[in-house]
Amino acid sequence: MATTKKKPAKAETHAQNDNAHLLKNRAYINGAWVSAKNKKTFDVTNPATQEKIASVPDCNAADTKAAIDAAFTAFPAWRKTLVKDRANILRKWAALIEANIDVLANILTTEQGKPLAESKVEISGGAAMIEWAAEEARRMYGDTIPAFKDGARVITTREPIGVVGAITPWNFPHSMITRKVGPAIAAGNTVVLKPAEATPLSALALAALAHQAGLPKGVLNIVTSAQAKVVGATLTGDDRVRKISFTGSTEVGRLLVAQSAPTLKKVSMELGGNAPFIVFDDADLEKAVAGAIASKFRNAGQTCICANRLYVQKGIYTEFLKSFQKSIEKLKLGTGQEKGVQIGPLINHDAIDKVTALLKDATGKGAKVLTGGHKTDDYGLGWFFEPTLIAPANQKMRLAREEIFGPVAAIFPFKTEEEVIKRANDTEFGLAAYFYTKDLGRAFRVAEGLEYGMVGVNEPVVSSESIPFGGVKQSGYGREGGPQSLEDYSLLKYTLLGGI
Repeated sequence: MATTKKKPAKAETHAQNDNAHLLKNRAYINGAWVSAKNKKTFDVTNPATQEKIASVPDCNAADTKAAIDAAFTAFPAWRKTLVKDRANILRKWAALIEANIDVLANILTTEQGKPLAESKVEISGGAAMIEWAAEEARRMYGDTIPAFKDGARVITTREPIGVVGAITPWNFPHSMITRKVGPAIAAGNTVVLKPAEATPLSALALAALAHQAGLPKGVLNIVTSAQAKVVGATLTGDDRVRKISFTGSTEVGRLLVAQSAPTLKKVSMELGGNAPFIVFDDADLEKAVAGAIASKFRNAGQTCICANRLYVQKGIYTEFLKSFQKSIEKLKLGTGQEKGVQIGPLINHDAIDKVTALLKDATGKGAKVLTGGHKTDDYGLGWFFEPTLIAPANQKMRLAREEIFGPVAAIFPFKTEEEVIKRANDTEFGLAAYFYTKDLGRAFRVAEGLEYGMVGVNEPVVSSESIPFGGVKQSGYGREGGPQSLEDYSLLKYTLLGGI
Protein backbone atom coordinates (compact mmCIF):
# COMPACT_ATOMS: atom_id res chain seq x y z
CA MET A 1 0.00 0.00 0.00
CA ALA A 2 1.28 3.44 -0.85
CA THR A 3 1.53 5.31 2.43
CA THR A 4 3.00 8.42 3.98
CA LYS A 5 4.14 7.96 7.58
CA LYS A 6 4.80 11.52 8.61
CA LYS A 7 2.75 12.84 11.52
CA PRO A 8 -0.25 14.95 10.45
CA ALA A 9 -0.44 18.68 10.83
CA LYS A 10 -2.83 20.03 13.45
CA ALA A 11 -5.82 20.26 11.15
CA GLU A 12 -8.10 21.75 13.79
CA THR A 13 -5.83 24.78 14.15
CA HIS A 14 -5.94 25.27 10.40
CA ALA A 15 -9.72 25.10 10.56
CA GLN A 16 -9.89 27.68 13.30
CA ASN A 17 -7.64 30.09 11.42
CA ASP A 18 -9.19 29.77 7.97
CA ASN A 19 -12.81 29.15 8.84
CA ALA A 20 -13.38 31.65 11.65
CA HIS A 21 -16.41 33.27 10.03
CA LEU A 22 -18.21 29.92 9.62
CA LEU A 23 -16.81 27.90 12.53
CA LYS A 24 -19.62 28.54 15.01
CA ASN A 25 -19.75 27.28 18.60
CA ARG A 26 -23.34 28.17 19.53
CA ALA A 27 -26.71 26.64 18.75
CA TYR A 28 -28.88 28.53 16.25
CA ILE A 29 -32.42 29.19 17.53
CA ASN A 30 -34.88 31.82 16.32
CA GLY A 31 -32.24 33.53 14.19
CA ALA A 32 -29.75 33.95 17.06
CA TRP A 33 -26.59 32.17 18.22
CA VAL A 34 -27.31 30.89 21.72
CA SER A 35 -25.82 28.77 24.51
CA ALA A 36 -27.67 25.92 26.15
CA LYS A 37 -29.96 27.12 28.92
CA ASN A 38 -27.92 25.13 31.45
CA LYS A 39 -24.64 26.44 29.94
CA LYS A 40 -23.35 22.90 29.40
CA THR A 41 -21.17 22.05 26.39
CA PHE A 42 -19.52 19.06 24.76
CA ASP A 43 -16.34 18.82 22.71
CA VAL A 44 -16.08 18.14 19.00
CA THR A 45 -12.87 16.28 18.15
CA ASN A 46 -10.89 15.56 15.01
CA PRO A 47 -10.93 11.78 14.32
CA ALA A 48 -7.56 12.07 12.56
CA THR A 49 -5.81 13.47 15.64
CA GLN A 50 -8.23 13.04 18.58
CA GLU A 51 -7.68 16.74 19.29
CA LYS A 52 -10.41 19.17 20.22
CA ILE A 53 -11.79 21.42 17.47
CA ALA A 54 -14.46 23.30 19.42
CA SER A 55 -17.00 23.06 22.22
CA VAL A 56 -20.69 23.48 21.38
CA PRO A 57 -23.86 23.72 23.49
CA ASP A 58 -25.18 20.46 24.94
CA CYS A 59 -28.84 21.34 24.44
CA ASN A 60 -31.55 19.51 26.35
CA ALA A 61 -35.34 19.29 26.29
CA ALA A 62 -35.80 22.94 27.28
CA ASP A 63 -33.58 24.14 24.43
CA THR A 64 -35.35 21.84 21.99
CA LYS A 65 -38.72 23.19 23.12
CA ALA A 66 -37.45 26.75 22.57
CA ALA A 67 -36.49 25.76 19.01
CA ILE A 68 -39.93 24.24 18.44
CA ASP A 69 -41.52 27.42 19.82
CA ALA A 70 -39.51 29.48 17.32
CA ALA A 71 -40.35 27.21 14.39
CA PHE A 72 -44.05 27.12 15.32
CA THR A 73 -44.20 30.91 15.59
CA ALA A 74 -42.40 31.40 12.26
CA PHE A 75 -44.52 28.90 10.33
CA PRO A 76 -47.66 30.99 9.52
CA ALA A 77 -45.67 33.79 7.87
CA TRP A 78 -43.28 31.44 6.08
CA ARG A 79 -46.04 29.28 4.61
CA LYS A 80 -47.66 32.46 3.20
CA THR A 81 -44.41 33.69 1.67
CA LEU A 82 -44.66 33.61 -2.12
CA VAL A 83 -43.04 30.55 -3.63
CA LYS A 84 -40.78 32.69 -5.80
CA ASP A 85 -39.52 34.52 -2.71
CA ARG A 86 -38.80 31.26 -0.87
CA ALA A 87 -37.03 29.98 -3.97
CA ASN A 88 -34.92 33.14 -4.26
CA ILE A 89 -33.67 32.78 -0.67
CA LEU A 90 -32.83 29.12 -1.25
CA ARG A 91 -30.93 29.94 -4.42
CA LYS A 92 -28.93 32.59 -2.55
CA TRP A 93 -28.17 29.99 0.12
CA ALA A 94 -26.98 27.49 -2.52
CA ALA A 95 -24.79 30.14 -4.16
CA LEU A 96 -23.20 31.02 -0.80
CA ILE A 97 -22.47 27.34 -0.17
CA GLU A 98 -20.69 27.05 -3.52
CA ALA A 99 -18.79 30.30 -2.89
CA ASN A 100 -17.55 28.96 0.46
CA ILE A 101 -16.86 25.41 -0.65
CA ASP A 102 -13.20 25.40 0.44
CA VAL A 103 -14.03 26.69 3.91
CA LEU A 104 -16.94 24.28 4.33
CA ALA A 105 -14.86 21.34 3.08
CA ASN A 106 -12.13 22.07 5.60
CA ILE A 107 -14.67 22.15 8.44
CA LEU A 108 -16.26 18.92 7.24
CA THR A 109 -12.95 17.09 6.85
CA THR A 110 -11.69 18.32 10.21
CA GLU A 111 -14.69 17.08 12.17
CA GLN A 112 -15.54 13.98 10.10
CA GLY A 113 -12.21 12.82 8.64
CA LYS A 114 -12.98 12.18 4.97
CA PRO A 115 -10.53 13.47 2.32
CA LEU A 116 -11.00 17.06 1.18
CA ALA A 117 -11.83 15.93 -2.35
CA GLU A 118 -14.76 13.90 -1.02
CA SER A 119 -15.87 16.75 1.21
CA LYS A 120 -16.00 19.13 -1.75
CA VAL A 121 -18.10 16.68 -3.75
CA GLU A 122 -20.49 16.36 -0.81
CA ILE A 123 -20.80 20.11 -0.36
CA SER A 124 -21.35 20.75 -4.05
CA GLY A 125 -24.04 18.07 -4.02
CA GLY A 126 -25.66 19.74 -1.02
CA ALA A 127 -25.82 23.07 -2.83
CA ALA A 128 -27.35 21.30 -5.81
CA MET A 129 -30.00 19.75 -3.57
CA ILE A 130 -31.01 23.16 -2.20
CA GLU A 131 -31.14 24.63 -5.70
CA TRP A 132 -33.21 21.66 -6.89
CA ALA A 133 -35.65 22.17 -4.00
CA ALA A 134 -35.96 25.85 -4.90
CA GLU A 135 -36.87 24.91 -8.46
CA GLU A 136 -39.30 22.17 -7.43
CA ALA A 137 -41.11 24.54 -5.06
CA ARG A 138 -42.37 26.42 -8.11
CA ARG A 139 -43.88 23.16 -9.40
CA MET A 140 -45.92 21.99 -6.41
CA TYR A 141 -48.92 21.62 -8.66
CA GLY A 142 -52.37 20.40 -7.77
CA ASP A 143 -55.02 18.94 -10.07
CA THR A 144 -58.47 19.74 -11.38
CA ILE A 145 -60.49 16.53 -11.25
CA PRO A 146 -63.68 15.89 -13.28
CA ALA A 147 -66.61 16.61 -10.97
CA PHE A 148 -68.75 13.77 -9.70
CA LYS A 149 -71.91 15.94 -9.36
CA ASP A 150 -73.56 18.82 -11.20
CA GLY A 151 -72.65 22.41 -10.37
CA ALA A 152 -69.37 21.47 -8.67
CA ARG A 153 -65.64 21.61 -9.19
CA VAL A 154 -63.01 19.31 -7.64
CA ILE A 155 -59.46 20.49 -7.05
CA THR A 156 -56.41 19.27 -5.12
CA THR A 157 -53.60 21.38 -3.72
CA ARG A 158 -50.36 20.68 -1.87
CA GLU A 159 -49.72 22.51 1.38
CA PRO A 160 -46.83 22.55 3.89
CA ILE A 161 -47.09 20.25 6.89
CA GLY A 162 -45.85 22.60 9.61
CA VAL A 163 -42.89 22.17 11.94
CA VAL A 164 -40.44 19.48 10.76
CA GLY A 165 -38.08 17.71 13.13
CA ALA A 166 -34.95 16.50 11.31
CA ILE A 167 -32.23 14.25 12.75
CA THR A 168 -29.09 13.64 10.69
CA PRO A 169 -26.01 11.37 10.91
CA TRP A 170 -22.26 12.01 11.10
CA ASN A 171 -21.10 10.24 7.95
CA PHE A 172 -22.45 12.88 5.54
CA PRO A 173 -22.93 15.89 7.82
CA HIS A 174 -23.56 18.33 4.97
CA SER A 175 -25.55 16.46 2.33
CA MET A 176 -27.87 14.67 4.76
CA ILE A 177 -28.91 18.08 6.10
CA THR A 178 -29.44 19.78 2.75
CA ARG A 179 -31.44 16.79 1.47
CA LYS A 180 -33.92 17.28 4.30
CA VAL A 181 -33.86 20.99 5.10
CA GLY A 182 -33.87 22.23 1.47
CA PRO A 183 -37.12 20.49 0.43
CA ALA A 184 -38.77 21.09 3.82
CA ILE A 185 -38.19 24.84 3.71
CA ALA A 186 -38.95 25.07 0.00
CA ALA A 187 -42.35 23.50 0.62
CA GLY A 188 -43.15 26.18 3.21
CA ASN A 189 -42.31 24.34 6.43
CA THR A 190 -40.09 25.39 9.33
CA VAL A 191 -37.40 23.10 10.73
CA VAL A 192 -35.79 22.05 13.99
CA LEU A 193 -32.60 20.15 13.15
CA LYS A 194 -30.58 17.94 15.49
CA PRO A 195 -27.21 17.16 13.81
CA ALA A 196 -25.03 14.25 14.90
CA GLU A 197 -23.03 14.78 18.08
CA ALA A 198 -19.77 14.00 16.26
CA THR A 199 -20.28 16.52 13.45
CA PRO A 200 -22.32 19.58 14.48
CA LEU A 201 -19.97 22.17 12.99
CA SER A 202 -21.01 21.58 9.38
CA ALA A 203 -24.65 22.12 10.40
CA LEU A 204 -23.86 25.38 12.17
CA ALA A 205 -21.85 26.62 9.18
CA LEU A 206 -24.84 25.90 6.95
CA ALA A 207 -27.06 27.86 9.34
CA ALA A 208 -24.67 30.82 9.18
CA LEU A 209 -24.95 30.89 5.39
CA ALA A 210 -28.73 30.47 5.48
CA HIS A 211 -28.90 33.46 7.82
CA GLN A 212 -26.70 35.42 5.42
CA ALA A 213 -28.99 34.45 2.53
CA GLY A 214 -31.92 36.09 4.31
CA LEU A 215 -33.79 33.13 5.76
CA PRO A 216 -36.22 34.60 8.33
CA LYS A 217 -35.70 33.84 12.00
CA GLY A 218 -37.29 30.67 13.26
CA VAL A 219 -37.50 29.01 9.84
CA LEU A 220 -34.34 26.97 10.51
CA ASN A 221 -33.19 26.09 14.02
CA ILE A 222 -30.11 24.01 14.92
CA VAL A 223 -30.07 22.18 18.26
CA THR A 224 -26.62 20.76 19.05
CA SER A 225 -26.65 18.06 21.69
CA ALA A 226 -24.91 14.98 23.04
CA GLN A 227 -28.31 13.89 24.41
CA ALA A 228 -29.80 12.32 21.30
CA LYS A 229 -32.52 10.41 23.15
CA VAL A 230 -33.68 13.54 25.00
CA VAL A 231 -33.88 15.67 21.86
CA GLY A 232 -35.52 12.87 19.87
CA ALA A 233 -38.15 12.29 22.55
CA THR A 234 -38.88 16.02 22.76
CA LEU A 235 -39.36 16.32 19.00
CA THR A 236 -41.51 13.21 18.68
CA GLY A 237 -43.55 14.02 21.78
CA ASP A 238 -44.56 17.56 20.80
CA ASP A 239 -47.92 17.87 19.01
CA ARG A 240 -46.69 20.93 17.13
CA VAL A 241 -44.02 18.91 15.31
CA ARG A 242 -45.97 17.36 12.45
CA LYS A 243 -43.18 15.58 10.58
CA ILE A 244 -40.04 13.65 11.57
CA SER A 245 -37.28 12.97 9.04
CA PHE A 246 -34.44 10.72 10.19
CA THR A 247 -31.33 9.22 8.66
CA GLY A 248 -29.47 6.69 10.79
CA SER A 249 -29.66 3.17 12.14
CA THR A 250 -32.70 0.95 11.78
CA GLU A 251 -32.75 0.44 15.55
CA VAL A 252 -33.08 4.17 16.26
CA GLY A 253 -35.52 4.58 13.36
CA ARG A 254 -37.88 2.01 14.88
CA LEU A 255 -37.77 3.90 18.19
CA LEU A 256 -38.57 7.26 16.55
CA VAL A 257 -41.46 5.74 14.59
CA ALA A 258 -42.87 4.27 17.81
CA GLN A 259 -42.49 7.59 19.63
CA SER A 260 -44.20 9.42 16.75
CA ALA A 261 -47.18 7.05 16.68
CA PRO A 262 -49.24 8.63 19.53
CA THR A 263 -49.43 11.94 17.64
CA LEU A 264 -49.59 10.26 14.20
CA LYS A 265 -46.74 12.31 12.77
CA LYS A 266 -45.75 11.91 9.17
CA VAL A 267 -42.34 10.21 9.14
CA SER A 268 -39.53 9.61 6.64
CA MET A 269 -36.88 7.04 7.48
CA GLU A 270 -33.61 6.47 5.64
CA LEU A 271 -32.11 3.63 7.66
CA GLY A 272 -29.46 0.91 7.53
CA GLY A 273 -28.19 -0.86 4.46
CA ASN A 274 -26.47 -4.10 3.47
CA ALA A 275 -25.71 -3.46 -0.17
CA PRO A 276 -24.76 -6.36 -2.42
CA PHE A 277 -22.24 -5.67 -5.20
CA ILE A 278 -22.50 -8.45 -7.80
CA VAL A 279 -19.95 -9.16 -10.52
CA PHE A 280 -21.08 -11.61 -13.21
CA ASP A 281 -18.74 -13.62 -15.43
CA ASP A 282 -19.54 -11.43 -18.43
CA ALA A 283 -18.75 -8.15 -16.65
CA ASP A 284 -16.11 -5.70 -17.81
CA LEU A 285 -13.42 -6.62 -15.27
CA GLU A 286 -11.64 -3.28 -15.25
CA LYS A 287 -14.86 -1.33 -14.76
CA ALA A 288 -16.12 -3.75 -12.12
CA VAL A 289 -12.92 -3.42 -10.08
CA ALA A 290 -12.95 0.37 -10.35
CA GLY A 291 -16.62 0.41 -9.39
CA ALA A 292 -16.01 -1.82 -6.38
CA ILE A 293 -13.20 0.47 -5.18
CA ALA A 294 -15.41 3.55 -5.58
CA SER A 295 -18.40 1.99 -3.86
CA LYS A 296 -16.66 0.13 -1.04
CA PHE A 297 -13.99 2.60 0.04
CA ARG A 298 -15.69 5.98 -0.30
CA ASN A 299 -15.68 7.69 3.10
CA ALA A 300 -13.57 4.78 4.42
CA GLY A 301 -16.57 2.50 3.90
CA GLN A 302 -18.73 4.56 6.24
CA THR A 303 -21.77 4.94 4.00
CA CYS A 304 -25.19 3.31 4.17
CA ILE A 305 -25.19 2.59 0.42
CA CYS A 306 -21.60 1.36 -0.01
CA ALA A 307 -20.87 -2.21 -1.10
CA ASN A 308 -21.18 -4.39 1.99
CA ARG A 309 -21.16 -7.83 0.37
CA LEU A 310 -19.23 -8.37 -2.87
CA TYR A 311 -20.51 -11.40 -4.79
CA VAL A 312 -18.23 -12.55 -7.62
CA GLN A 313 -19.17 -15.33 -10.04
CA LYS A 314 -16.76 -18.26 -10.03
CA GLY A 315 -15.71 -17.90 -13.67
CA ILE A 316 -14.17 -14.47 -12.98
CA TYR A 317 -13.50 -14.90 -9.24
CA THR A 318 -9.72 -15.45 -9.26
CA GLU A 319 -9.01 -12.75 -11.84
CA PHE A 320 -11.23 -10.23 -10.04
CA LEU A 321 -9.68 -11.01 -6.67
CA LYS A 322 -6.13 -10.40 -7.92
CA SER A 323 -6.98 -7.15 -9.68
CA PHE A 324 -9.09 -5.91 -6.78
CA GLN A 325 -6.31 -6.62 -4.26
CA LYS A 326 -3.78 -4.69 -6.35
CA SER A 327 -6.13 -1.70 -6.51
CA ILE A 328 -6.76 -1.79 -2.76
CA GLU A 329 -3.04 -1.84 -2.03
CA LYS A 330 -2.60 1.34 -4.07
CA LEU A 331 -5.07 3.31 -1.93
CA LYS A 332 -3.49 6.09 0.08
CA LEU A 333 -4.44 6.27 3.74
CA GLY A 334 -3.91 9.42 5.79
CA THR A 335 -5.39 12.64 7.15
CA GLY A 336 -8.05 14.24 5.00
CA GLN A 337 -6.13 17.48 4.45
CA GLU A 338 -3.08 15.67 3.06
CA LYS A 339 -2.80 15.81 -0.73
CA GLY A 340 -3.69 12.62 -2.57
CA VAL A 341 -5.23 10.83 0.42
CA GLN A 342 -8.12 8.56 -0.56
CA ILE A 343 -9.05 7.09 2.81
CA GLY A 344 -9.23 8.99 6.08
CA PRO A 345 -9.86 7.80 9.63
CA LEU A 346 -12.92 6.09 11.02
CA ILE A 347 -15.14 8.29 13.14
CA ASN A 348 -14.20 6.96 16.60
CA HIS A 349 -12.87 4.09 18.68
CA ASP A 350 -16.20 2.25 18.61
CA ALA A 351 -15.95 2.06 14.82
CA ILE A 352 -12.47 0.51 15.12
CA ASP A 353 -13.77 -2.02 17.64
CA LYS A 354 -16.68 -3.02 15.40
CA VAL A 355 -14.51 -3.57 12.31
CA THR A 356 -12.00 -5.54 14.37
CA ALA A 357 -14.76 -7.75 15.83
CA LEU A 358 -16.28 -8.42 12.39
CA LEU A 359 -12.88 -9.42 11.01
CA LYS A 360 -12.22 -11.74 13.95
CA ASP A 361 -15.58 -13.40 13.39
CA ALA A 362 -14.97 -13.77 9.63
CA THR A 363 -11.48 -15.27 9.98
CA GLY A 364 -12.82 -17.64 12.61
CA LYS A 365 -15.36 -18.88 10.05
CA GLY A 366 -13.01 -19.53 7.15
CA ALA A 367 -12.02 -16.21 5.58
CA LYS A 368 -8.42 -15.14 5.05
CA VAL A 369 -7.09 -11.58 5.23
CA LEU A 370 -5.40 -10.95 1.87
CA THR A 371 -4.32 -7.39 2.62
CA GLY A 372 -4.72 -4.93 5.48
CA GLY A 373 -6.65 -6.04 8.53
CA HIS A 374 -5.34 -3.81 11.30
CA LYS A 375 -5.69 -0.46 13.02
CA THR A 376 -2.58 1.57 12.32
CA ASP A 377 -0.82 4.29 14.28
CA ASP A 378 1.38 5.32 11.35
CA TYR A 379 -0.58 8.54 10.87
CA GLY A 380 -0.74 9.82 14.42
CA LEU A 381 -3.28 9.26 17.15
CA GLY A 382 -6.35 9.07 14.91
CA TRP A 383 -8.73 6.19 14.26
CA PHE A 384 -7.05 4.80 11.13
CA PHE A 385 -7.77 1.30 9.81
CA GLU A 386 -5.99 -0.25 6.84
CA PRO A 387 -7.99 -0.88 3.65
CA THR A 388 -8.71 -4.59 3.95
CA LEU A 389 -9.65 -7.49 1.68
CA ILE A 390 -10.90 -10.85 2.94
CA ALA A 391 -11.98 -13.96 1.05
CA PRO A 392 -13.79 -16.26 0.74
CA ALA A 393 -16.72 -14.97 2.78
CA ASN A 394 -19.88 -16.92 3.55
CA GLN A 395 -23.41 -16.31 4.84
CA LYS A 396 -22.56 -17.54 8.36
CA MET A 397 -20.32 -14.54 9.02
CA ARG A 398 -21.61 -11.50 10.89
CA LEU A 399 -20.53 -9.18 8.07
CA ALA A 400 -22.95 -10.99 5.76
CA ARG A 401 -25.81 -9.60 7.87
CA GLU A 402 -24.43 -6.46 9.53
CA GLU A 403 -23.26 -3.16 8.08
CA ILE A 404 -19.46 -3.13 8.22
CA PHE A 405 -19.13 0.66 8.15
CA GLY A 406 -15.40 0.47 7.60
CA PRO A 407 -12.80 -0.12 4.83
CA VAL A 408 -13.23 -3.89 4.72
CA ALA A 409 -14.19 -5.68 1.49
CA ALA A 410 -15.52 -9.22 1.84
CA ILE A 411 -15.74 -11.38 -1.31
CA PHE A 412 -18.48 -14.02 -1.60
CA PRO A 413 -18.13 -16.49 -4.52
CA PHE A 414 -21.30 -17.64 -6.31
CA LYS A 415 -22.28 -19.90 -9.21
CA THR A 416 -25.61 -18.89 -10.77
CA GLU A 417 -27.77 -15.83 -11.33
CA GLU A 418 -30.69 -17.34 -9.43
CA GLU A 419 -28.46 -18.18 -6.48
CA VAL A 420 -26.95 -14.72 -6.14
CA ILE A 421 -30.30 -12.93 -6.36
CA LYS A 422 -31.60 -15.11 -3.55
CA ARG A 423 -28.50 -14.46 -1.43
CA ALA A 424 -28.50 -10.75 -2.16
CA ASN A 425 -32.12 -10.50 -1.01
CA ASP A 426 -31.51 -12.57 2.12
CA THR A 427 -31.37 -9.54 4.42
CA GLU A 428 -33.82 -7.36 6.31
CA PHE A 429 -32.37 -4.33 4.52
CA GLY A 430 -33.18 -2.98 1.07
CA LEU A 431 -31.48 0.34 0.42
CA ALA A 432 -29.03 0.03 -2.49
CA ALA A 433 -27.65 -2.75 -4.70
CA TYR A 434 -25.14 -2.90 -7.55
CA PHE A 435 -24.20 -5.36 -10.25
CA TYR A 436 -21.99 -5.56 -13.34
CA THR A 437 -22.90 -7.38 -16.54
CA LYS A 438 -22.78 -6.90 -20.32
CA ASP A 439 -25.92 -8.97 -20.87
CA LEU A 440 -28.92 -6.68 -21.50
CA GLY A 441 -31.45 -9.35 -20.60
CA ARG A 442 -29.65 -10.10 -17.36
CA ALA A 443 -29.51 -6.38 -16.56
CA PHE A 444 -33.33 -6.22 -16.61
CA ARG A 445 -33.87 -9.57 -14.86
CA VAL A 446 -31.51 -8.88 -11.98
CA ALA A 447 -32.55 -5.24 -11.51
CA GLU A 448 -36.18 -6.38 -11.26
CA GLY A 449 -35.29 -9.31 -9.00
CA LEU A 450 -33.32 -7.32 -6.41
CA GLU A 451 -35.45 -6.15 -3.47
CA TYR A 452 -33.88 -2.71 -3.10
CA GLY A 453 -35.00 0.89 -3.43
CA MET A 454 -32.03 1.81 -5.66
CA VAL A 455 -30.07 -0.34 -8.12
CA GLY A 456 -26.89 0.62 -9.96
CA VAL A 457 -26.20 -1.40 -13.13
CA ASN A 458 -22.55 -1.04 -14.18
CA GLU A 459 -22.49 2.13 -12.05
CA PRO A 460 -21.11 2.49 -8.48
CA VAL A 461 -22.56 5.91 -7.58
CA VAL A 462 -26.34 6.34 -7.50
CA SER A 463 -26.83 9.58 -5.54
CA SER A 464 -27.95 12.84 -7.15
CA GLU A 465 -30.33 15.66 -6.33
CA SER A 466 -32.50 14.60 -9.27
CA ILE A 467 -33.21 11.02 -8.16
CA PRO A 468 -35.58 9.65 -5.48
CA PHE A 469 -33.16 8.40 -2.79
CA GLY A 470 -34.55 5.81 -0.37
CA GLY A 471 -35.03 2.17 0.50
CA VAL A 472 -37.52 -0.62 1.13
CA LYS A 473 -37.99 -3.27 3.82
CA GLN A 474 -36.20 -2.24 7.03
CA SER A 475 -34.10 0.34 5.23
CA GLY A 476 -37.03 2.70 5.67
CA TYR A 477 -39.57 4.59 3.59
CA GLY A 478 -39.99 7.97 2.00
CA ARG A 479 -37.83 9.49 -0.72
CA GLU A 480 -35.35 12.36 -0.72
CA GLY A 481 -34.44 14.11 -3.95
CA GLY A 482 -36.03 14.01 -7.35
CA PRO A 483 -39.52 15.28 -8.20
CA GLN A 484 -40.72 13.43 -5.07
CA SER A 485 -38.48 15.47 -2.74
CA LEU A 486 -41.17 17.97 -1.72
CA GLU A 487 -44.01 15.43 -1.55
CA ASP A 488 -42.79 14.04 1.78
CA TYR A 489 -42.82 17.58 3.18
CA SER A 490 -46.32 18.49 2.01
CA LEU A 491 -49.93 17.43 2.47
CA LEU A 492 -52.44 16.78 -0.28
CA LYS A 493 -55.72 18.68 0.23
CA TYR A 494 -58.91 18.02 -1.72
CA THR A 495 -61.50 20.79 -2.09
CA LEU A 496 -65.05 20.39 -3.44
CA LEU A 497 -66.55 23.65 -4.73
CA GLY A 498 -70.33 23.51 -4.95
CA GLY A 499 -73.02 25.93 -6.09
CA ILE A 500 -71.30 26.78 -9.35
